[in-house]
Amino acid sequence: MRAMLKTSIKTRFAPSPTGLLHLGNLRTALFSALYARRQRGRFLLRIEDTDASRSRSEYEARLEADMRWLGLDWDEGPGMGGDAGPYRQSQRDAIYGGLFDRLLAEGAAYRCFCSQETLAASRKAQLATGRPPRYPGTCAGLDPAEATARAVAGESCSLRFRVTPGIRLPIGDLVMGEQVFASDDIGDFVIRRSDGSPAFFFSNAVDDALMGVTHVLRGADHISNSPRQVLLLRALALPEPHYAHLSLIVGADGAPLSKRHGAGSVEDLRVQGYLPLALLNHLARLGHSYPDEQLLDLAGLAEGFELTRLGRSPARHDTVQLDHWQRLAVALLDERALKTWAEDACTTVPESLRRDFLLAVRDNSLFPADVATWADNLFGNEPRPSPDACEAMNGAPRNLFEISAAMVDEHPDDFRAFSSAVGQAAGLRGKALFMPLRAALTGQTHGPEMARLYPLLGPARARERLLVAAKSARD
Repeated sequence: MRAMLKTSIKTRFAPSPTGLLHLGNLRTALFSALYARRQRGRFLLRIEDTDASRSRSEYEARLEADMRWLGLDWDEGPGMGGDAGPYRQSQRDAIYGGLFDRLLAEGAAYRCFCSQETLAASRKAQLATGRPPRYPGTCAGLDPAEATARAVAGESCSLRFRVTPGIRLPIGDLVMGEQVFASDDIGDFVIRRSDGSPAFFFSNAVDDALMGVTHVLRGADHISNSPRQVLLLRALALPEPHYAHLSLIVGADGAPLSKRHGAGSVEDLRVQGYLPLALLNHLARLGHSYPDEQLLDLAGLAEGFELTRLGRSPARHDTVQLDHWQRLAVALLDERALKTWAEDACTTVPESLRRDFLLAVRDNSLFPADVATWADNLFGNEPRPSPDACEAMNGAPRNLFEISAAMVDEHPDDFRAFSSAVGQAAGLRGKALFMPLRAALTGQTHGPEMARLYPLLGPARARERLLVAAKSARD
C-alpha cells in the first residue's frame, strides 16, 4: 500500500556534478520546476555527489549559474536552505549509515564479499546460457555474525538489498501508465558499495522520501530503477513519491541526442548567444504540448503545464525549432536588454550610432555573432561582396554607381530620396535599382532595411563604396 503523502506538492532536480548541464537534464529540471509552480508547490535542488572520483565543485557552481540564468530558481537546496538538508549527498553519510544498519538488523540487507572478478565471471556464465545476468545469491545465506566478523576484520564487502523472489510489483506512472515488474528479474542489488558510499538506488530514493518529494519527474531511462527504489522505501516504511517518467529526447534523425544534433551544453548555448526565453520555450515543447505556439514567459509556461499533456514517444530536438524561438525572443528584447545581449559585438560601432544600429539589425540577427558581422560590414573595412552581390552588381548598367556616388551628398540620410533620384537619373526602378545599390553598399543582396542602414554608413563611406563598385564595373 502506498504510504501517506504530504498534501503540498514538492518536486526536485537531482543532478550529479560530473559535467556541464545539457539539454536532457535541463528539460527534466524545467518540467519539475514548471509542475511545482503550476501546483503552487515547492521545487527542490539536490546535488547527488556521492561519486567522489567524478564530482567537482566547479561543475556544481556552473550548473547553479545556468539554472539561475534561466530563471529556474529553487525554493529549497544549496544556497537556499530548508529543513530537510543537507542538500548535498556527500554530507548525508550519517543519515545513510543509520538506514544501512537498520536494514542489516532487520535482515532486509546482507553483506556481500564477492569480488568484481567473481561477479564478472558469473555474469559471463549467465549470458552464455541465455539467462539475464542476476546476482546468484552467493552471500545471501551467510551467517550474519560471521559476515560481521569478516567485515570487522577488514575484508572488503558491499551491502545488498534482499529481494523476495517470485513476486510481481505494479508501480504507477503518471506519464507511461502502470508498469509491472517481476522480482526475479531484479535480483538482490547493491545499496552500499565496497568503498562505503551509497549506491544511486539507495541515496536517490531515501532522499526523495526524507526531503518530502511528492512527485519525481525524470527520464524514461530511469523506469527500471523504480522497482528497486519502491522496494527499498517499503522496507524502510518511507513514503513513496509519484513517478512521472519523461520521454527521451532524440535528434531530428531519431538517434539519441548528441553534440552533432546541435545539443551542446547549456553553457555553450549561452555563450553562443541563445536567450533563456528561447531555450525554455523550446524545451517546454519537447514532449509536452501547449494550446498555442506563442512565446511564453516562465509564468505562462508554468500555467499551461499539465502532466496529461506529456507524450510517451521520444521528443525530437530540432535546431531549426530552437532558432525559431530564438528569433521571437530576440524580437521581444527591450532596448536595454538588446544592448546588453549584443554589447560585445558592437565594438566597431560608434557609440552615438549603436542604438540605431542595433534596432536596424535586430530582425536579421539570431546571435551576437550576426550582430558582429553586420557591425564589421558597415563600420569595418570594405565588405567582400557575396556571390549574389557580385552577380547583382555585374548585371547593373555600368554608369549606375558613378551616378549614385555623385548623388550621395544630395541625400546623405534618406535612402528613399537617394534611390529615387538615382533611379530617375539612371532610368531604373524596382529590383533592377535597389539590388545593385544594396550589393554595392553592404556587399549583400539581403538584410536589414536599407532605409535604416544607409544613414548609418554616412555619406563618406557610402560614396567610397559606390566608387569602388564603379571602378569594378569599368574594369
